[in-house]
Amino acid sequence: MEQKRAFVIGASRGIGRAIACRLAKDGFDIIAACREPNGPISETERLVRSLGRSFTMAVFDVADRKEAGREIDRIFGMSAPDVIVYNAGIAKDNFFVFMSGDEWDSVMRTNTDGFYNTVQPLMMNMMAQKSGRIVVISSASGQAGQAGQVNYSASKAALIGAAKALAREIGRKNILVNVVAPGFIETDMTRDLPKEKILPMIPLNRAGTAEEVANVVSFLCGPDSLYIHGQVIAVNGGLVI
Repeated sequence: MEQKRAFVIGASRGIGRAIACRLAKDGFDIIAACREPNGPISETERLVRSLGRSFTMAVFDVADRKEAGREIDRIFGMSAPDVIVYNAGIAKDNFFVFMSGDEWDSVMRTNTDGFYNTVQPLMMNMMAQKSGRIVVISSASGQAGQAGQVNYSASKAALIGAAKALAREIGRKNILVNVVAPGFIETDMTRDLPKEKILPMIPLNRAGTAEEVANVVSFLCGPDSLYIHGQVIAVNGGLVI
Protein backbone atom coordinates (compact mmCIF):
# COMPACT_ATOMS: atom_id res chain seq x y z
CA MET A 1 0.00 0.00 0.00
CA GLU A 2 1.34 3.41 -0.96
CA GLN A 3 2.37 5.52 2.01
CA LYS A 4 0.22 8.60 2.56
CA ARG A 5 1.82 12.05 2.59
CA ALA A 6 0.85 15.28 4.31
CA PHE A 7 2.12 18.67 3.13
CA VAL A 8 2.20 21.01 6.13
CA ILE A 9 2.81 24.60 5.07
CA GLY A 10 4.21 26.55 7.99
CA ALA A 11 5.55 23.69 10.10
CA SER A 12 8.52 25.23 11.87
CA ARG A 13 6.99 25.79 15.29
CA GLY A 14 3.84 26.17 17.33
CA ILE A 15 0.63 24.95 15.74
CA GLY A 16 2.37 23.86 12.53
CA ARG A 17 4.88 21.71 14.36
CA ALA A 18 2.12 20.14 16.48
CA ILE A 19 0.13 19.35 13.32
CA ALA A 20 3.13 17.78 11.60
CA CYS A 21 3.84 15.61 14.63
CA ARG A 22 0.22 14.55 15.09
CA LEU A 23 -0.15 13.60 11.41
CA ALA A 24 3.13 11.70 11.61
CA LYS A 25 1.71 9.85 14.63
CA ASP A 26 -1.35 9.11 12.49
CA GLY A 27 0.90 7.44 9.91
CA PHE A 28 1.56 10.20 7.37
CA ASP A 29 4.97 10.94 5.92
CA ILE A 30 5.54 14.68 6.27
CA ILE A 31 6.57 17.28 3.72
CA ALA A 32 7.11 20.47 5.69
CA ALA A 33 7.33 23.93 4.16
CA CYS A 34 9.46 26.55 5.88
CA ARG A 35 11.45 29.67 5.05
CA GLU A 36 14.71 28.75 6.83
CA PRO A 37 16.26 25.27 6.58
CA ASN A 38 18.51 25.62 9.62
CA GLY A 39 16.11 27.14 12.15
CA PRO A 40 13.27 25.74 14.24
CA ILE A 41 12.24 23.34 11.45
CA SER A 42 15.10 21.06 12.54
CA GLU A 43 13.21 20.28 15.76
CA THR A 44 10.09 19.46 13.75
CA GLU A 45 12.16 17.09 11.64
CA ARG A 46 13.61 15.41 14.72
CA LEU A 47 10.19 14.86 16.24
CA VAL A 48 8.65 13.52 13.03
CA ARG A 49 11.50 11.09 12.44
CA SER A 50 11.32 9.94 16.07
CA LEU A 51 7.75 8.86 15.29
CA GLY A 52 9.02 6.62 12.50
CA ARG A 53 7.87 8.69 9.55
CA SER A 54 9.89 10.23 6.73
CA PHE A 55 10.45 13.97 6.61
CA THR A 56 11.03 16.14 3.54
CA MET A 57 11.80 19.82 3.80
CA ALA A 58 10.43 22.34 1.29
CA VAL A 59 12.24 25.65 1.67
CA PHE A 60 10.60 28.75 0.23
CA ASP A 61 8.77 31.94 1.11
CA VAL A 62 5.03 31.37 0.64
CA ALA A 63 4.67 35.02 -0.44
CA ASP A 64 6.99 34.41 -3.42
CA ARG A 65 4.81 32.75 -6.08
CA LYS A 66 7.62 31.71 -8.42
CA GLU A 67 9.82 30.36 -5.64
CA ALA A 68 6.93 28.42 -4.12
CA GLY A 69 5.94 27.02 -7.50
CA ARG A 70 9.46 25.82 -8.29
CA GLU A 71 9.87 24.03 -4.96
CA ILE A 72 6.44 22.43 -5.06
CA ASP A 73 7.08 21.19 -8.60
CA ARG A 74 10.47 19.79 -7.53
CA ILE A 75 8.98 17.81 -4.67
CA PHE A 76 5.66 16.67 -6.10
CA GLY A 77 6.09 16.71 -9.87
CA MET A 78 2.93 15.15 -11.33
CA SER A 79 1.78 13.80 -7.98
CA ALA A 80 -0.07 15.39 -5.07
CA PRO A 81 -0.10 14.89 -1.32
CA ASP A 82 -3.01 13.17 0.37
CA VAL A 83 -3.33 16.07 2.82
CA ILE A 84 -2.54 19.77 2.54
CA VAL A 85 -2.54 21.89 5.68
CA TYR A 86 -2.14 25.62 5.09
CA ASN A 87 -0.81 27.04 8.33
CA ALA A 88 1.52 29.82 7.15
CA GLY A 89 0.82 33.13 8.82
CA ILE A 90 2.32 36.25 10.31
CA ALA A 91 0.90 39.09 12.39
CA LYS A 92 1.90 42.76 12.33
CA ASP A 93 -0.59 44.33 14.68
CA ASN A 94 -1.38 48.03 14.72
CA PHE A 95 -4.43 50.21 14.86
CA PHE A 96 -5.69 50.77 11.32
CA VAL A 97 -5.26 54.55 11.53
CA PHE A 98 -1.53 54.04 12.13
CA MET A 99 -1.05 50.93 9.97
CA SER A 100 1.70 51.22 7.38
CA GLY A 101 1.44 49.91 3.85
CA ASP A 102 4.10 47.32 4.64
CA GLU A 103 2.18 46.08 7.69
CA TRP A 104 -0.87 45.57 5.49
CA ASP A 105 0.90 44.16 2.44
CA SER A 106 3.22 41.72 4.20
CA VAL A 107 0.40 40.15 6.22
CA MET A 108 -1.86 39.81 3.19
CA ARG A 109 0.94 38.44 0.99
CA THR A 110 1.86 35.74 3.50
CA ASN A 111 -1.49 34.82 5.00
CA THR A 112 -3.74 35.10 1.94
CA ASP A 113 -1.61 35.16 -1.22
CA GLY A 114 0.45 32.33 0.27
CA PHE A 115 -2.64 30.10 0.20
CA TYR A 116 -2.94 30.58 -3.56
CA ASN A 117 0.81 30.25 -4.11
CA THR A 118 1.06 26.88 -2.35
CA VAL A 119 -2.31 25.15 -2.72
CA GLN A 120 -3.37 26.12 -6.25
CA PRO A 121 -0.32 24.49 -7.95
CA LEU A 122 -1.37 21.13 -6.47
CA MET A 123 -5.03 21.29 -7.40
CA MET A 124 -4.92 19.67 -10.82
CA ASN A 125 -2.95 16.67 -9.58
CA MET A 126 -5.09 16.30 -6.47
CA MET A 127 -8.24 16.40 -8.58
CA ALA A 128 -6.75 13.78 -10.91
CA GLN A 129 -6.19 11.39 -8.01
CA LYS A 130 -9.82 12.03 -6.91
CA SER A 131 -9.09 12.14 -3.23
CA GLY A 132 -7.54 14.38 -0.64
CA ARG A 133 -8.01 16.64 2.35
CA ILE A 134 -7.30 20.35 2.56
CA VAL A 135 -7.30 21.98 5.98
CA VAL A 136 -6.87 25.73 6.23
CA ILE A 137 -5.81 27.27 9.53
CA SER A 138 -7.67 30.54 10.00
CA SER A 139 -8.29 32.30 13.32
CA ALA A 140 -10.95 33.53 15.70
CA SER A 141 -9.89 36.97 14.45
CA GLY A 142 -11.08 35.95 11.00
CA GLN A 143 -14.46 34.96 12.40
CA ALA A 144 -15.17 37.93 14.64
CA GLY A 145 -12.55 40.60 13.95
CA GLN A 146 -10.15 42.02 16.47
CA ALA A 147 -9.19 45.62 17.20
CA GLY A 148 -5.58 46.28 16.28
CA GLN A 149 -5.65 43.42 13.78
CA VAL A 150 -7.49 44.76 10.75
CA ASN A 151 -4.83 43.31 8.44
CA TYR A 152 -4.64 39.95 10.23
CA SER A 153 -8.42 39.66 10.60
CA ALA A 154 -8.93 40.50 6.93
CA SER A 155 -6.39 37.90 5.83
CA LYS A 156 -7.85 35.15 8.01
CA ALA A 157 -11.43 35.98 7.02
CA ALA A 158 -10.34 35.77 3.38
CA LEU A 159 -9.05 32.23 4.00
CA ILE A 160 -12.46 31.20 5.32
CA GLY A 161 -14.16 32.54 2.19
CA ALA A 162 -11.60 30.93 -0.08
CA ALA A 163 -11.94 27.54 1.60
CA LYS A 164 -15.74 27.60 1.44
CA ALA A 165 -15.68 28.48 -2.26
CA LEU A 166 -13.04 25.83 -2.98
CA ALA A 167 -15.15 23.27 -1.12
CA ARG A 168 -18.02 23.95 -3.53
CA GLU A 169 -15.71 23.57 -6.52
CA ILE A 170 -13.95 20.30 -5.72
CA GLY A 171 -16.20 18.32 -3.39
CA ARG A 172 -17.34 16.13 -6.29
CA LYS A 173 -13.73 15.02 -6.72
CA ASN A 174 -13.77 13.50 -3.23
CA ILE A 175 -11.54 16.25 -1.85
CA LEU A 176 -12.68 17.53 1.52
CA VAL A 177 -11.93 21.17 2.38
CA ASN A 178 -12.37 22.54 5.88
CA VAL A 179 -11.14 25.34 8.12
CA VAL A 180 -9.84 25.23 11.67
CA ALA A 181 -10.05 28.56 13.50
CA PRO A 182 -7.92 28.66 16.66
CA GLY A 183 -8.45 31.25 19.35
CA PHE A 184 -5.89 32.18 21.98
CA ILE A 185 -3.30 29.40 21.73
CA GLU A 186 -0.03 29.23 23.68
CA THR A 187 2.61 29.75 20.95
CA ASP A 188 5.53 32.06 20.23
CA MET A 189 3.12 34.36 18.37
CA THR A 190 0.98 34.93 21.47
CA ARG A 191 3.76 34.94 24.07
CA ASP A 192 3.76 38.72 24.56
CA LEU A 193 -0.03 39.24 24.53
CA PRO A 194 -1.62 40.43 27.80
CA LYS A 195 -3.10 37.23 29.23
CA GLU A 196 -4.69 39.06 32.13
CA LYS A 197 -6.91 40.91 29.64
CA ILE A 198 -7.60 37.99 27.29
CA LEU A 199 -8.40 35.11 29.63
CA PRO A 200 -11.48 36.78 31.22
CA MET A 201 -13.04 36.87 27.72
CA ILE A 202 -12.68 33.07 27.35
CA PRO A 203 -15.40 31.02 29.06
CA LEU A 204 -12.94 28.17 29.75
CA ASN A 205 -10.60 30.77 31.30
CA ARG A 206 -7.41 29.35 29.81
CA ALA A 207 -5.33 29.42 26.70
CA GLY A 208 -5.46 26.49 24.31
CA THR A 209 -2.53 24.35 23.28
CA ALA A 210 -1.11 23.71 19.84
CA GLU A 211 -1.80 20.01 20.38
CA GLU A 212 -5.52 20.73 20.86
CA VAL A 213 -5.58 22.39 17.45
CA ALA A 214 -3.59 19.52 15.93
CA ASN A 215 -6.12 17.01 17.31
CA VAL A 216 -8.89 18.67 15.29
CA VAL A 217 -6.75 18.68 12.14
CA SER A 218 -6.06 14.99 12.72
CA PHE A 219 -9.80 14.30 12.92
CA LEU A 220 -10.44 16.19 9.67
CA CYS A 221 -7.72 14.19 7.94
CA GLY A 222 -8.88 10.83 9.27
CA PRO A 223 -11.59 8.27 8.48
CA ASP A 224 -14.25 9.64 10.86
CA SER A 225 -14.85 12.96 9.07
CA LEU A 226 -15.98 11.83 5.63
CA TYR A 227 -19.15 13.95 5.62
CA ILE A 228 -17.61 17.16 6.99
CA HIS A 229 -16.96 19.57 4.15
CA GLY A 230 -16.76 23.35 3.80
CA GLN A 231 -16.98 23.88 7.56
CA VAL A 232 -15.21 26.13 10.04
CA ILE A 233 -14.34 24.37 13.28
CA ALA A 234 -13.42 26.73 16.09
CA VAL A 235 -10.86 25.75 18.74
CA ASN A 236 -11.15 28.72 21.05
CA GLY A 237 -12.52 27.77 24.46
CA GLY A 238 -15.69 29.73 23.74
CA LEU A 239 -13.98 33.01 22.81
CA VAL A 240 -16.16 33.20 19.70
CA ILE A 241 -19.56 31.54 20.00
